Amino acid sequence: MKFPENIKAVAALKPDMMGFIFYPKSPRYAEPLDVAALNTLPSSIKKIGVFVNESLENILTIAYKYQLDGVQLHGVELVKMCAELKKVGYIVIKAFPIAAAYNFKVTKDYEGACDYFLFDTKTESYGGSGLKFNWGMLDEYKGETPFVLSGGIAADDAEAILKIEHPLFAGIDLNSKFEVKPGLKDVEKLNLFKISLLNTK
Repeated sequence: MKFPENIKAVAALKPDMMGFIFYPKSPRYAEPLDVAALNTLPSSIKKIGVFVNESLENILTIAYKYQLDGVQLHGVELVKMCAELKKVGYIVIKAFPIAAAYNFKVTKDYEGACDYFLFDTKTESYGGSGLKFNWGMLDEYKGETPFVLSGGIAADDAEAILKIEHPLFAGIDLNSKFEVKPGLKDVEKLNLFKISLLNTK
């Protein structure tokens, strides 16, 4: 998210979290954000800053500037950074690229240092591929930290998502398949998907 009116419109759908990308190489790079637009968000919507291999100092500076509630770390950040961010009170989501079941083993070192893991499709770049990995592999995740599913989730995936029965499946990350252009969400498509999820249950 990065456009003020779009932020307000999506907020009306009451998502649990809203992401703002602070990775300069991303077409969704949010800086500078409209602080006034962020201030209109209810406390029930957690503001999450997405970072890739950023220094702890810069993450803390941006998080303070925009009064973020949490961070999503999408690079090769170490356990120590996750633990330090969690210690100062931020929700910490660590992304892991998944191509095969053995990729879940990497998460073991991060147990206790993160609030959520995010499982995304493994690509050459950092996120935003719009591609799915084999969700059947989620059964191989034996960790203790709840996870968010990411990677190419589209409007016709409601039924498949609701079939995921992993006890630690905590939510989904909706991005490129619900955009008009990078950073601008299609509010109607998001709303229809929300309705689809509710009606498919």
